[in-house]
Amino acid sequence: MKVLVTGGAGYIGSHVVRQLGESGHEVVVYDNLSTGHRWAILSGELVVGELTDREKLSALFSEHGFDAVLHFAAHIVVPESVSNPLKYYGNNTRNTLGLLEICDRFQLRHFVFSSTAAVYGMPESATVSESSLLAPINPYGASKMMSERMLIDLTAASSLNHVILRYFNVAGADLQGRIGQATPEATHLIKVACQAALGVRSGLSIFGTDYPTRDGTCIRDYIHVEDLARAHVMALDYLAGGGGSQIFNCGYGHGYSVLEIVDMVKRVSGVDFAVQVAGRRAGDPPELVADSRRIKEILNWNPSHDDIETIVRTALDWEKKWEANPEKGGSHNFN
Repeated sequence: MKVLVTGGAGYIGSHVVRQLGESGHEVVVYDNLSTGHRWAILSGELVVGELTDREKLSALFSEHGFDAVLHFAAHIVVPESVSNPLKYYGNNTRNTLGLLEICDRFQLRHFVFSSTAAVYGMPESATVSESSLLAPINPYGASKMMSERMLIDLTAASSLNHVILRYFNVAGADLQGRIGQATPEATHLIKVACQAALGVRSGLSIFGTDYPTRDGTCIRDYIHVEDLARAHVMALDYLAGGGGSQIFNCGYGHGYSVLEIVDMVKRVSGVDFAVQVAGRRAGDPPELVADSRRIKEILNWNPSHDDIETIVRTALDWEKKWEANPEKGGSHNFN
């Protein structure tokens, strides 16, 4: 298939692009490289551009006749979304609207959307299914929820079909160390803990130790980026095979606490880095775990890396390689 991948130079998008190429798809990556990197694109062609440039996007559609779009391009930092909400509604929602208008004009058939568990907000149950109430508590989650609704409504009014993938906590890196999490100022726990183990950060803060969980810290469902990437390829194949529109949670169905993650990073790295306890952050649910039965039943998705030690080890190996690179953030080749 001819596939357009927006945001394909970023952390998750680049892993999906690599797997799409390995599966034989013809890929065009569209990215403004604000948080992505040229070297991360291991398959297909890169076109540098903004989602706001509808003329450029329309020309791409006209030239390539895409069969599908995988849409990753978005801002993703929750605290920033609270302090600068219009930035998130502008990029995550308005730019998705513009992209969908072009998809509709060119009668695109298949659309895979990168969404988030943040659409659930503070759920009453620790385990959430795709039918759980959507009640985001920050602009990031709200901007994604709005994009989901636009996609669902367009599907009902056109020949488009879609898969929406709601990510839980994505971590880890390519097992061969070619690509990984290189987003500037990333806030993901496993990345931050790995950086603390390598001395890149002076330590790590734990936000709250008085939650009603097994050790008092928040519990989250961590998914390896390779398993998540494979879910996108399988979603695309499902749509191409005539599958109807679906929403899938992407997680393993079980969680680890903050302290368990910190202990695993310390064990894998062999470094007893500094940890300080801070107060709770507003809006952190005590526990958030995916009910992932639907994606397993419908796509026959069976994760290959459901092991927290593997997730941490690949993340740590990547951080070692990334931090050792003298041109970090610039133009270079890790292969």
